[in-house]
Amino acid sequence: MLFGSLWMVPLALVPLAIGEAIDQGIAARNTPALLLWIVALLALGVVLSSSTYMLTRCGDQAWFTSARILQNTVIRHATGLGAALPQKIKTGEIVAVGASDLHSIAGVMEVAGRLTGSVVAFAVVAITLIGTSPTLGLVVLVGIPLATLGFMPLLKPLQKRTEAHREEVGTATAVAADIVSGLRILRGIGGERQFTARFAEVSQRVRQAGVAAGKMDSWIAGVALFLPGLVIALVTWLGARLALAGDISVGELVAFFGVSAFLNVPVGVVGEAVHRFNEARVAAARACAIVSLTPTLTSPADPRPLPAGSFGLREGEIDCAAGELTVITGADPELADRLGRYVDADVSAGGVALKDADLDEVRARILVAHNQDLLFSGRLADEIDMGRSVDLRTALWVADAMDVVDGLENGVDEHLAERGRTLSGGQRQRMVLARALSFDADVLVLDEPTSAVDAHTEARIVERVAELRRGRTTIVLSQSPLWKHVADKVYTP
Repeated sequence: MLFGSLWMVPLALVPLAIGEAIDQGIAARNTPALLLWIVALLALGVVLSSSTYMLTRCGDQAWFTSARILQNTVIRHATGLGAALPQKIKTGEIVAVGASDLHSIAGVMEVAGRLTGSVVAFAVVAITLIGTSPTLGLVVLVGIPLATLGFMPLLKPLQKRTEAHREEVGTATAVAADIVSGLRILRGIGGERQFTARFAEVSQRVRQAGVAAGKMDSWIAGVALFLPGLVIALVTWLGARLALAGDISVGELVAFFGVSAFLNVPVGVVGEAVHRFNEARVAAARACAIVSLTPTLTSPADPRPLPAGSFGLREGEIDCAAGELTVITGADPELADRLGRYVDADVSAGGVALKDADLDEVRARILVAHNQDLLFSGRLADEIDMGRSVDLRTALWVADAMDVVDGLENGVDEHLAERGRTLSGGQRQRMVLARALSFDADVLVLDEPTSAVDAHTEARIVERVAELRRGRTTIVLSQSPLWKHVADKVYTP
């Protein structure tokens, strides 16, 4: 805001200084006065150029800082919602915040400096003109604000059309996310044409909504230029008549004309600021809708600590003892999530109900690994190694995944594609298992960890997991008889 004022005020003073140079220097044939005003103009130019540089620098910094804060806030809150996120909001809404909404909100931060400078410069110009000619000063002081307010009635229709466009963008992003996540399946069943047609239809709705918003925006831009232009024309006409009547000098006429032309700049900035603020309101409403979502599960006000070491878990008749490998067959699909407190249930750990424990402690000490968990893109070692006491090589060997690593060109330094798409189903499952083992949790819950591998590979994995996790609580939900063979206890609900 400071540099915005230092940028805009000198810009407004330049035509006034030129008018004084004409009257005091040229018309009066006073060379020293002329030179003085030339120096003053050069000084204004130096201030103007340096403040322009700093205004641009600070404006860009404000843009990037606000965009980063918004993105971090939304993503941090979204990830804090955990497994409840997909049930609460569409994937496209999260993506759209980072893809488009942050541009609108950050744009308001960037224009704030220029808007402040415009207001300050307008006040300077109005005071100067009133001091020189009250008639012209009042025309500017009253006419420009009224002209600026002239396009305000169009803002509400623009906001509605912007909201409609933003809604369609979110829908299109969600459809795109669905297509990308199911691309392999679509190709397998020949569904590319159907989904291409669907996305094309959604894209056309986005285009139509964007054109509708653009039409209203163009009307606002036109009115914002036309109405102040009438005021500027009036100022120029009155100034010329006053000069002919001898009420103002030639230099003052030049100054009035230059100031009238200058007023297009602050008026344009105000129009831009109003437009950006309108867009930002729509974008902020979407971001607020995300950060207002609450997690399904929360920690109690006075949490109880979980037992030290590797503790057991119990739900009803299922009692998974501490330090043992328990295999549960025929379990319902939600049992693993209940044991890890991803859904509320009467599960206890050594006499402490999980719902009475701090949720962060539960997440840090109980790891639930489903066989369809996702792999992220990045260096394989970084995606698998959790940095605990079980090192990467050991985890890969126990999961019988070393042959997968050896087959990669760069070994553990290989770059995994998103969701590990370059790996087969069995290879991905072994990598997911290796990641879970690397975490070295006090309690490890494995949901069908070997359903996609052959019997020989499964036999090796079973023996190695049992050996690695000896003395640590491990719960395996599986129908495989190989797991029953190494179990300390087997439950069949």
